Amino acid sequence: MLRRLLSAYKHLSVFYYTYTSLVIMAPQLAWVGLGNMGRGMCKNLVEKGDLAKPLIIFNRTQKRATDLNAKLPSGKSTVASSLDEAVSKADIIFTCLGDDAAVIDTIEAAIKGNVKGKLFVDCSTVHPESTNMLAKSIQGQGAEMVACPVFGAPAMADNGQLVCVLAGPASAVEEVKPYCKGVIGRENIDYSDQPQGKATLLKIIGNTLILNMVEALSEGHTLAGKSGLGNDNLHQFIETMFPGPYTAYSGRLMGGDYYKRDEPLFGVDLARKDAKHALKLAEASGTKMKDVEVADSHLAAVQKYMGSKGDIAGIYGAVRQEAGLKFEN
Repeated sequence: MLRRLLSAYKHLSVFYYTYTSLVIMAPQLAWVGLGNMGRGMCKNLVEKGDLAKPLIIFNRTQKRATDLNAKLPSGKSTVASSLDEAVSKADIIFTCLGDDAAVIDTIEAAIKGNVKGKLFVDCSTVHPESTNMLAKSIQGQGAEMVACPVFGAPAMADNGQLVCVLAGPASAVEEVKPYCKGVIGRENIDYSDQPQGKATLLKIIGNTLILNMVEALSEGHTLAGKSGLGNDNLHQFIETMFPGPYTAYSGRLMGGDYYKRDEPLFGVDLARKDAKHALKLAEASGTKMKDVEVADSHLAAVQKYMGSKGDIAGIYGAVRQEAGLKFEN
């Protein structure tokens, strides 16, 4: 009996020390930036990321972090009072911020401390030159960077259905993958061992396709309304021929969601930032993006009419105004 008890104790001790070692070795994650996308991505990291330690969350406006922390499962996250606290305690630091200036300022501040051996993962949509510059700065401090911009709307972020684009050293990308497909996203596009800026280059070009889609739908629905075809008839065609994003955006236009929202899904300011990046890239490459030029002119009209509450889908309102109709349908 005593022998069996000693044997059981030995096995329990081995299990305890193995489990303890794994927890100690598991990386500590931190998340910086809790906008429409960041909040959903954090939720999925906590719920599906199999994290051994509570996720550290930080936002410049702390209330947004404390509000999110209260909504997440108890004990699965903790709020950092400063950027320095979040970075100093973490092994892997995710950032998801609105524009190049915010990303550059945040990461430059973050790497002023000792970040040797840490891994920065930027999910923001910025110019590829900004991405490559930051990667160089981070590496100069003995840390590493993976660019991980994502495709998808806030609802897809909430549901873990984003598409993650990963670029950077293969070993670093492998460290990030466990938190992408099956956690914050439904699929990965893997650019391992390619410059980090390749991921954000794809994101900028990819976003022009979304912008052009909204422009085409806006023009189509305006013509359908004025020519007598009718918006319902056009939407039926779109549902049949183009299920997915086209149908979703068509529904937003018809339902007036493009002007009724208190908070935009894809804010006009961010959409114009992406359009300007694309146009600069085109100019530097000796090519043209005429569709983007037209769409950006309509975004400017949305910006003028709705201010920061404007959404990319507001292009429909701008096209309607050009046709002599009210902005609101």
